Amino acid sequence: MTLTTTPVTALFLDIGGVMLTNGWDRRAREAAAKHFGLDLAELSDRHRMTFDTYESGKLSLDEYLTRVVFYENRPFTIEQFREFMFAQSVAYPEMITMVCQLKAKYGLKIAVVNNEGRELNEHRIRKFKLNEFVDFFISSCFVHFRKPDADIWKVALDIAQVPLDQVVYIDDRPMFVQVAEGLGLRGIAHKKYEQTRDALAAMGLVLD
Repeated sequence: MTLTTTPVTALFLDIGGVMLTNGWDRRAREAAAKHFGLDLAELSDRHRMTFDTYESGKLSLDEYLTRVVFYENRPFTIEQFREFMFAQSVAYPEMITMVCQLKAKYGLKIAVVNNEGRELNEHRIRKFKLNEFVDFFISSCFVHFRKPDADIWKVALDIAQVPLDQVVYIDDRPMFVQVAEGLGLRGIAHKKYEQTRDALAAMGLVLD
């Protein structure tokens, strides 16, 4: 990748798979099914029919869980299940440190563009102190539509007030990167820290 002459002034980032583990993915649901003795196939089927609505901010977490888990009596509480869900999140400290260092060195605007339900999103922001370096959050639960709807990136651009070609979007899902690139943003399909670090360096964002 060759160095571009257009400076990067903003990073748009996904959270799950980039800065943190996913909030409530297949791995976490499998762990929950095992821990609480649930039928994984039934959990997965009900999740599939309901989760998009939760991520779009049209259901509370308790409403989602009532539909997916607590549609019948359980020997555990909804509070216990919520705590288990929240405990599945783990940070990728190298990625967070890199974003913070690049922000400090280059004066970048940092925005999150992610699909996540409100309670999970707010918990992860607080627990991992993402609000200490992210300037604004364009989360599906706040704007009521989800990636790959192009409008979610357009809202981020409207708020950032940065030219399209000065924005880099980082996501672990290649299709979402392709949609962002189709709008004119530069994209990085994140796989691991070293590759993303080198891709950013090729765009002029070099760590000390």
